[in-house]
Formats: sequence, C-alpha cells, structure tokens
Amino acid sequence: MLAPFYQSVIVEAGSDEAGRGCYAGPVFAAAVILPLDFYHPLLNDSKQVVVEDRLLLKDFIESTAIAWAVASVDNEEIDRINILQASYKAMHLAIEQLEIEPELLLIDGNRFRPYQNIRHECIIKGDSKYASIAAASILAKTYRDAYMCSLHHEYPMYGWERNKGYGTAEHRGAIEIHGLSKYHRHSYNILPVQYELEFGEW
Repeated sequence: MLAPFYQSVIVEAGSDEAGRGCYAGPVFAAAVILPLDFYHPLLNDSKQVVVEDRLLLKDFIESTAIAWAVASVDNEEIDRINILQASYKAMHLAIEQLEIEPELLLIDGNRFRPYQNIRHECIIKGDSKYASIAAASILAKTYRDAYMCSLHHEYPMYGWERNKGYGTAEHRGAIEIHGLSKYHRHSYNILPVQYELEFGEW
C-alpha cells in the first residue's frame, strides 16, 4: 500500500527517472505534485505495472495531479557528464518545469544533487512506497517508452519498440551485427570485445 504523502504540512513533489541502465536513448525524469485525495488502485512502481495499466495511469495522473512535468537528457550529454549526473539533471529540469514550486522533494534512490534551496529526502525504493514518486515513475517510463518506439522507425534493427534500449539479448545481438547508432551511449563500452588471434610459428 502506497503512502499518500511523506508529510502533509508543506507542498511536496515526487521525482523519479527511467532509462538509467539502457544502452541507448535518453534518460527521462518526471516530477509530480499530487492532491491530498489522490488515489488509484493500480498505482505502483512502474516496473510492477503492465503496459496497458501504465498508460491508463499516465492519463489519470496527468488529469488529476496538481502539477506534473517530464524532462530528458540525451545520450550525447550522458556520455559527456555520466549517467548519474544526467539523471540528476533530468530530475532538475522536470522540477524546474512544475507550475507550482514544491517545498519538499521526494527522490527515488539513495543519492541526489540538491535542487536550489529546496529540501529533499532520498528514499530507497521510493516508487513502491510513496504515491508521488510512483506517479513520477509512471510518467517517466511511459514518456521514455514512447520516445524509444519513435526511434525504432529510424533504426528498426535494434528492436527498440520491444526492448526500449535495454541490453537484451536481441539488442546485444543487433549491436554485434550493425554496430552502434547515433543514439547509443558510447561511454557504456557496449561493443563486444574483438579478440585478435595471434599466430605463432609452427
């Protein structure tokens, strides 16, 4: 059972990211401020919710949240600043877009780079504990999945409409055959190692 709030005195926003461990594509993040009476029986950590229910929840969250926003940081910037810093940046960009400024941030995970002077609480597995973080995880996941499906039309050989850029066997096999695209995270060292055969004298 998700807790509706961490506290109920000041305005709090939940934030979460999607795509941190992917081989390709951006990292997405969302920030959500929920009303006091928010409830949906299907809401949970996005990884625990089937695709059809995630889409239903996306529409429900967008129509009932006090404020919400989604942002992303592309693979080129991930390569420049590393995925951890890119995840923080995506969260900051989402928080910055909120129409109402929160006074407390609930962050999924154990680390965060402070945003301005707003107090934050890092909560391990927060997307399965607090409604606002779960809602943020749903938005980040659905928006990222839709984006990766759109990229699939440009590079269908990688199967991104199915694996969403994660390192599945299908995706790794396609990389071995076709190499890396402009959307892959080159800093991840995901190209298979090519061993050179050394032939000695017989």
